[in-house]
Amino acid sequence: MTGPTMIASRFLALACLVSLAACAAGPAPRHTPGPAADDNLNAVVWMQNSEEFALSALTVYRAAGALLDQALADPAWDAMAPGERAGDRTGLPPAIIVDVDETILDNSAYQARLVLEGREYDTGSWAEWVEEARATPVPGAVEFLSAAAGQGVTVFYITNREHGQAEATLANLAAVGFPVAQGVPVHLGLGMPVEGCTDQGQNKVCRRQWVAERYRVLMQFGDQLSDFIDIGDNSPASRAQAMASAGGYIGERWFMLPNPTYGYWESSLFGEDWSLSRDERRRIKRGSLRTH
Repeated sequence: MTGPTMIASRFLALACLVSLAACAAGPAPRHTPGPAADDNLNAVVWMQNSEEFALSALTVYRAAGALLDQALADPAWDAMAPGERAGDRTGLPPAIIVDVDETILDNSAYQARLVLEGREYDTGSWAEWVEEARATPVPGAVEFLSAAAGQGVTVFYITNREHGQAEATLANLAAVGFPVAQGVPVHLGLGMPVEGCTDQGQNKVCRRQWVAERYRVLMQFGDQLSDFIDIGDNSPASRAQAMASAGGYIGERWFMLPNPTYGYWESSLFGEDWSLSRDERRRIKRGSLRTH
């Protein structure tokens, strides 16, 4: 058999072999998409699973504890930013100001829910989380603040949780061992009225000054620069200027806790414009990266 007949036979045989191979291999596997990208995934995993997060927090609170006796003994020791100090505080009872979320209470379980459900922060789900009162203490915080309270220091919780969420917040704090002084409003939440002073947005200046008028503030703790000082319009330039004015306060009177999950540091990059899509915000953040 030669010529066209042989060529046709060989082609038919090849076609059969290809067909048999395809049948043996079965249908092509379907591509299963993985989890959607989420900018907060690594940060939340780090907070919940790394020893390094716990060690970072312990380092901060143990360093503060080593300075507490010195702060109590020195009548001139004062942790208020110079622009927020109101006269001589000598002779006033001692106090410590702390932020709540990611400074003394760990809300990473709430953040984990958002990651797993593909959602972002919103006031409704956050309010529900606050009412659950299930946040856990940041390592080292209970021990330090309890020791300070044992030496007669009043602890004030200046938080941007709503002022109306005081009951749930104080219940959470007390349940995990934080000192909650009686007879004085120690929960100073967002929206708390301060006579003669009005904060802009989530600024804490008026509430800090309210404490400083009545107490000598020994130390302040937070996870945001704005927990210590007014940062103005939260532009990168304003933040840099506020940081430059901190001077010798850092690590002695001001103590910063690590919080990679959220903060004004993020929103300053895209001009506080939360109407931007996730993809657009991610593009801007990628554009802020430095490679040299």
